[in-house]
This record gives sequence, C-alpha cells and structure tokens, in this order.
Amino acid sequence: MPRYNRTFDLSIRDVDLIEEALRARGRELCKMRRALSDDTPADLPSIAVIEADQRENAELLGRLHNQKVFYRPEKAAYVSG
Repeated sequence: MPRYNRTFDLSIRDVDLIEEALRARGRELCKMRRALSDDTPADLPSIAVIEADQRENAELLGRLHNQKVFYRPEKAAYVSG
C-alpha cells in the first residue's frame, strides 16, 4: 500500500506561488458565489458547496501562514510598525 510523503522540499518562491494560487482561487469562488446569490433559491446546494470550498481554502491559507517564522530581534525588545 502506498504511503504519503511527509517531507517536502519547497522553496520560499514555491510557497509564494501556492499562496497566490489559493488567493486567486478564493477570488474565483467569491465571484461564483456572488453570481449565484442573484439567482433563485434553487441554487442553495451549489452555494453551500462553494462556501465549503471557500472555508477549506481559507483554512489552508491559515495553516500556511501559521507555519511561517517571522523575524523578531533576539536581543532587543520587539516594536512593530
């Protein structure tokens, strides 16, 4: 039985491309959702599927964001902005 590869060798550029693709997909899902909201309520199952895809897309973007390591100075106090 095949197993999943648990280690990935992705560059920062690869991760940026994945994030941009997910954002573009999110925009397309949003356009589809808006187009269906103008139609009749008979499309409610389609809207539910699109919203589930939007939720999944946003969760994946969140997981990618949470795995990033952001710069924080080690010796001095951190001041944002």
